Amino acid sequence: MKFYEAISELNINLENRLFTVCDGIHAGEKMIVSGGEPVWKSDDAGFFSVHAAEVISAENGKLAVIDGSRVFAELLGNEKKIVICGAGHVSMPVIEIAKMLGFRVTAIDDRAQFVQNALDHGADEGICSGFEEALAGIPGDPDTFFIIVTRGHMSDSECLLSIVSKPHAYVGMIGSRRKVGMVKQMLADAGVPDDVIESVHTPIGLDIGAETPEEIAVSIIAEIIDVKSKNKRSTCIPPDVLAALADEGRSPAVLATIISKHGSSPRAAGTRMLVKEGGVIIGTIGGGCAEATVINYASEVIRNLDAKEKNEAVSPVIMHVDMTGNDVAESGMICGGVIEVLLEVV
Repeated sequence: MKFYEAISELNINLENRLFTVCDGIHAGEKMIVSGGEPVWKSDDAGFFSVHAAEVISAENGKLAVIDGSRVFAELLGNEKKIVICGAGHVSMPVIEIAKMLGFRVTAIDDRAQFVQNALDHGADEGICSGFEEALAGIPGDPDTFFIIVTRGHMSDSECLLSIVSKPHAYVGMIGSRRKVGMVKQMLADAGVPDDVIESVHTPIGLDIGAETPEEIAVSIIAEIIDVKSKNKRSTCIPPDVLAALADEGRSPAVLATIISKHGSSPRAAGTRMLVKEGGVIIGTIGGGCAEATVINYASEVIRNLDAKEKNEAVSPVIMHVDMTGNDVAESGMICGGVIEVLLEVV
């Protein structure tokens, strides 16, 4: 089984971890651990056949030195998703901000015109049906954030009753304290446990004195960011990067992964970008001079591959990108950190 196939078959409700050897004679070897047990290795007789137990104890998002090699450990999450129940005026700026932040957005409403409006504002999917019916087709997972902004407390209750039993990262519901109290009582009457009811973020959003739909959207997304940041940090291999890796007919490419960061930098360890022939990129590691430097180097690596090498394994390299120097400052970049990027020919 290939790497991208193993990733796609993971149980999303278990803790899934990926380990990559970054240097030494085993550089490039990978192991996937699901529910605490190894489920896939790139080399069954390689580095992880000997050091699996040591590796599993490594801290996520960090580099561990094991038997002289640095190993990058990361907690694998899924694509971050927002499901909005209700496609009214507040939902439109929520959709726009969520898309800027990289969420996949699904909007649900029983009014076709409202669903179309959500799609026009950038929603990835619009579902026009009753809320209970639509939510029955959304399983939820630890990376799904539910926002309830329907037009009435009956619809709110319907949505909440469906959502609270699903795996989720966040559930927020808009409404006055009176409306919130009514909905909570309905949930209690339906037998929903008190701790589940109290976990619902309502009234929704951080208390920043928001009044306009745009301000309310900012408060909602800010609360979601706050919740996401306080949860265990996980990385997500972008679906478009995985899809490109799965393309059997593609030309050689370079997968760039941030494996460490020090100081200020735009993206966290575990962020990935795929560089294809001709400088075509999928994903981002933060943009700016740092990304341009990595793209240029990766493109040069691809150009230097001769016909023979394109059919053989090419050892990964670690690129050190310093964003603290004078050249960076003169270019107007505000970041002042240092990142290490693992470059793997795939």
